Amino acid sequence: MTILIADDDIDDRLFMEQALRQCGYTQQIRFVEDGEYLMDYLYRKGEFNEANAPWPKLLILDLNMPRKNGFQVLREIKDDPALRRLPVVVMTTSSADDDVIRTYNLGVNSFVIKPFNFNRLVEIVSSLKTYWIDTVKLP
Repeated sequence: MTILIADDDIDDRLFMEQALRQCGYTQQIRFVEDGEYLMDYLYRKGEFNEANAPWPKLLILDLNMPRKNGFQVLREIKDDPALRRLPVVVMTTSSADDDVIRTYNLGVNSFVIKPFNFNRLVEIVSSLKTYWIDTVKLP
């Protein structure tokens, strides 16, 4: 029941972990700080192996990351038959219609705008947990 979060901002990663814990998520949370590490994690390359890179039930993806951005990662995930079933929720500060359209065209499962208020983040994370972890049956 691992949730994998790809975000280069250390504060955002900390807030996400706190929000998940506050809404009752007790399972594993893993973090990667850019798109290259994310793909290494998913392909279990480099420092990542089955022991330290459990397969995620959900990927929460920021769009603006160094080395390989969220759009590039999303394309790679959805183009790979071995990865495409992984549910991907984009969580970003962008509210641009072009970003929303582009991510859905690439196959994202949900697009969420990062809130600037921690209580609102907890509400959003709670909804994501309820839907993606507690409700949906995934392959």
